[in-house]
Amino acid sequence: MVFFLAIVYAIQMVYYRAGWTTLATFKLTSSTHPPSIFITVLVPARNEEENLPLLLNALEKQEYPMDLFEVLVIDDFSTDATAGLVRSFGKENIKLLSLAEYTGNNLNSYKKKAIEFGVNKSMGELIITTDADCYMSKTWLSTIVRFYESTKPELIVMPVSIDCSNRFIEIFQALDFMGLQGITGAAVNKKFLSMCNGANLAYTKKAFTAVNGFEGIDDIASGDDMLLMTKIRNKYPEGISYLKSPDVIVHTKPMYTLSGFLNQRIRWASKADKYNDKKMFTVLLFVYLYNLMLVILPVIAIFNNSRYALLGQSLTVLHSWLILLALKTVAELYFLYPVAHFFKKQHLLWLFPLAQPFHILYIVLAGWLGKFGSYQWKGRKVR
Repeated sequence: MVFFLAIVYAIQMVYYRAGWTTLATFKLTSSTHPPSIFITVLVPARNEEENLPLLLNALEKQEYPMDLFEVLVIDDFSTDATAGLVRSFGKENIKLLSLAEYTGNNLNSYKKKAIEFGVNKSMGELIITTDADCYMSKTWLSTIVRFYESTKPELIVMPVSIDCSNRFIEIFQALDFMGLQGITGAAVNKKFLSMCNGANLAYTKKAFTAVNGFEGIDDIASGDDMLLMTKIRNKYPEGISYLKSPDVIVHTKPMYTLSGFLNQRIRWASKADKYNDKKMFTVLLFVYLYNLMLVILPVIAIFNNSRYALLGQSLTVLHSWLILLALKTVAELYFLYPVAHFFKKQHLLWLFPLAQPFHILYIVLAGWLGKFGSYQWKGRKVR
């Protein structure tokens, strides 16, 4: 039975690799007509005085005409110099909104409320969301608009990359997140399930309005990206596209501590059972149970030394666990290589086998606490 699960999992990795590699890379080419689409970039920010300068400088350097885009930074009850930093930046198209003027300080999802406030105040036909601790290339907006003009999707999913130093915890996050990004692109391409990240997401204001924004999911702390995507996909089944281009990669920081990393991943996992898409929930449940099995087997091996035959070989539980671990690692490396090539992180793959046991443990822990626990985020305890 356990080996059957391993085979199914390996097939899933082959499927994801095919989904990623058949996804065409979009290249920005010269155009005979000047851009005309007005864009609103939304940046929810809470206590981001250290991170905002890098993002605002990257937005200031965009090649897209400055009179055709606005940046709305929504201050989420910051207690540092976030608001003053935005006010003093000195660019007419970079504006500050205060969430305190829109709502009281008694919510479970401040980020959704901040985005909703930003959309209500926006002038853009196309809404693009990113995070305050991000930066991007100068062709980010130009490439997004050219892709939007050529395909006219209602929602565009785009790649995000975690920067890392040589610290293991940062490399671990970069590898883990790179895998999630590859699955995201493959899943959108195959139209099998929907994943996305609010650090690099675009959707039409028309679509956001048509699905009544976050109505119905506004009590869930996380999910300003994936749950919204599900609503838009239900309204526009063919309206979701993935923009695979190095020119639109958004870079973000890793969590520098183990507690920060776990809190972030628990926050992400907390929305896993909130999807109406049964296929997606089934896949997430299968992956969780498969990893849980790989945690339980070595514990069983401590108390059970009995042998059994498999394909003419005499195996113990420990032998089986080692084989399953190796199969999982090889299957994931097969999937990850083309993804790592796109993100120019092939050199990190040498450390992937070392990270594998920690990856299995974190999936089990984050999945459990995401369902039954709470977490701290931006100085708030979230249920």
